[in-house]
Amino acid sequence: MAATANAPGKAEMIDLTKLSPDQLMQIKQEFEQEMTNIQDSLSTLHGCKAKYAGSKEALETFQPDWQDRQILVPLTSSMYVPGRVKDLNNFVIDIGTGYYIEKDLEGSKDYFKRRMEYVQEQIEKIEKIHLQKTRFLNSVMAVLELKQAAAAKLMAQQQQAQAGTTSA
Repeated sequence: MAATANAPGKAEMIDLTKLSPDQLMQIKQEFEQEMTNIQDSLSTLHGCKAKYAGSKEALETFQPDWQDRQILVPLTSSMYVPGRVKDLNNFVIDIGTGYYIEKDLEGSKDYFKRRMEYVQEQIEKIEKIHLQKTRFLNSVMAVLELKQAAAAKLMAQQQQAQAGTTSA
C-alpha cells in the first residue's frame, strides 16, 4: 500500500498490488512527468537564488570611494555602455514584471537577503514534495517489477507444461 501526494494534507491510500501492470505503468509515467516538472522548478529557483546572491554580493563590495568612478552599465547580458557612479546610496532594483523600486544601500542588501531566504524556503518545500513523490514512484516501480516477474514466471510454467504434454 502507498499514499499519493496529490493534495497537501489529503493523502489518498491506494493498494498498488490491486492495480494492473498497465495502470501501474500509467501512474509511473505520470509521476515521472511530475518529477521532471519539479526538477525544472528547482532549477529555476536555484537560478533565482544565484541571481539574488550575485546582486547582494555586488552590493557588499560597493566602496564609499567609488563616487564618480567610471563603470560599465549593462544594457543587455552582452552589451554595456560606459557610465559614472553619481549617487552611492540610491539603487534601483528590478523586482520583476517591469517594476522597479528605489532603495538605499542597506535597504537593497536587506531586500536581496530576504528574497534569497524566501526562495530557499520554496526550494525546501519543493524538495520535500520531490522526496515524497520519489518514494511513491519507487513503490510503484517495485510493485510493477514484482507483477512483471510473476507474469514471466507464469508464462515459463505454462510453456513448460505445454512442452511436457506435447512430448508425452
